Amino acid sequence: MKLEAISVKDNQEVENLLIGKIRDLINFKNLEPGDKLPSERMLAEKFEVTRSNVRDAIQKLEFFGLLKSIPQSGTFVANIGVTALNGMIEDIIRLDQPDFKSLVETRILLELKTASLAATRRTEKDLEHMKATLDAYRDKVVNNEDAVQEDLLFHLAIAKASGNRTMNTLMLTITPEILTNFEKYHVCDENQAFIGIQEHKDIYEAIKKQDPTLAKEKMKIHFKALYQYCYSDENK
Repeated sequence: MKLEAISVKDNQEVENLLIGKIRDLINFKNLEPGDKLPSERMLAEKFEVTRSNVRDAIQKLEFFGLLKSIPQSGTFVANIGVTALNGMIEDIIRLDQPDFKSLVETRILLELKTASLAATRRTEKDLEHMKATLDAYRDKVVNNEDAVQEDLLFHLAIAKASGNRTMNTLMLTITPEILTNFEKYHVCDENQAFIGIQEHKDIYEAIKKQDPTLAKEKMKIHFKALYQYCYSDENK
């Protein structure tokens, strides 16, 4: 009987189990950098899980640079030594889901830098994208609609404009958790959402002027309420 990922926790357990089994397979077969893994179908049959489960585990290992998937060719062991590979996989398996405060800290650190870089590197196309997401956020707020997703799309547009692919990838990685926690903790109240319209505009204008110092400062102001919420006494 195949294992089914019926919840986030269960899916995490299945994923970690598969990551461990893939590591054991690499060691057992003495696979070296550049060697090819069995197909998703073969791994699913061998480990008695779904192909979707196998794909998720492979994608996670690929994200951390331990495997490399090539379309129409297969999945290969990355150019990393066996000792380092085993050690990194152990760390990956031990990774916990980040708490809300950790997400806030990570997001603030990332976005202060992406705002600064975006002001330096942004293109006219980047500005158009940012303006579109800014307008979408404003329209949702004015119509008293939930605008959390539009808010994050504006910030993702800034990350893209930073020209730093790693920072952009990190933002995309933590965004689902941010969305979940915003909804869980009801972080953005109606008043804060309206304030956010002007704050977004200020950030956009600073990036448009290509003023990295001002862009960073406006982003810091924008995060002040979120930071205070996260570290208020009642939320400790």
